[in-house]
Amino acid sequence: MYKYERIIYWSTEDEAFIVEVPELPGCMADGKTVQEAISNAEIIIEEWIEVAKERGQQIPEPKGKLMYA
Repeated sequence: MYKYERIIYWSTEDEAFIVEVPELPGCMADGKTVQEAISNAEIIIEEWIEVAKERGQQIPEPKGKLMYA
């Protein structure tokens, strides 16, 4: 399991739980349950990192809880 912060919320529009990974731009997943969404997010995080490496992009270090204004 990666140590990136995840934000989980219910989307009425999508009728699914959404998981966003703010430290990895554009990285998000969904699922019918919280557990499914988190499991799907782990797969998407791995794929995000794999693609970033292929493109020679720097992989952000997990910072833990982010602060929001």
